[in-house]
Amino acid sequence: MLFTCFMKRRYYLYAVLVLLFVVALFYSRADSKQEQFSEKVKISLREVGNQLLLAQQDSTSLVLPIIELEASNYQLSFEKAFSFNPASLVTFIADSFQQSGLPESYRTVVIRCDDKEVAYSYEMNVGKEKTLIPCGGRLLPAKCYTITVRFVDIKQQQTHSNAYWYLIIFLLILGGIEVFLYWKKRAQVPLEGNDAFAALGSFRFYPDQNKLIKEALEIALSKKEGELLAIFIATPNKVIKRDELTKKVWEDHGVIVGRSLDTYISKLRRKLESDDSIKITNIHGIGYKLEINT
Repeated sequence: MLFTCFMKRRYYLYAVLVLLFVVALFYSRADSKQEQFSEKVKISLREVGNQLLLAQQDSTSLVLPIIELEASNYQLSFEKAFSFNPASLVTFIADSFQQSGLPESYRTVVIRCDDKEVAYSYEMNVGKEKTLIPCGGRLLPAKCYTITVRFVDIKQQQTHSNAYWYLIIFLLILGGIEVFLYWKKRAQVPLEGNDAFAALGSFRFYPDQNKLIKEALEIALSKKEGELLAIFIATPNKVIKRDELTKKVWEDHGVIVGRSLDTYISKLRRKLESDDSIKITNIHGIGYKLEINT
């Protein structure tokens, strides 16, 4: 019952870990995609600024660093006042965004620096019927301008394929841990029923029948040998004191022994010697330890 409860709790923990992993994965992927998108927009808008200045035969003025005002909203500004044709702005932005593979739906606003009034604006959409471009033939006078571009209806890029692979690898790791814990626990859980056995290297130990089986070979154990081996299997790779072994196997049954423990340990060693991964080690002055080399 306790083992079943333990297993259920571990499964709940694994479920929570998987959920946290997936959430963290999608957020990290989304952040990475957003950063790449932002860099592409900034490069494209700098090219737009450069084209606007060159159209006015200005090859010396600087295009100031592109500012990301908020998600999907970017600002293009200039070192000096200049004049430009809005129609050229529409063309430069459309061509630059197309070359960079940026979304086709965006809203552009030209703002005067002195009074923050909108000097020109338009909206581009994938569907031409939703595109709004006012007359752009009038040349805007030489002033300080900032140009903002806001992308609308941006579709999230698909990251599911890679995410699934990461999730599969993560689950395989958890599965490996689960198998390891299962086999480790199997050798330690209380055994019930005549057919119950514990895995011990290449052996199967049947405590209720006092026997070891290795492939087709059956090795009979005395009652005391079986009791000793059951104690060792319950706590593998840990030192068990001589007093504890003597008390559980002999004294609890009203029998006082001298060197009987060492004699039975020697018998067990001989019966287990065909498997090099199993060894009962004498810890001098303390007790014995069942060493299982996995």
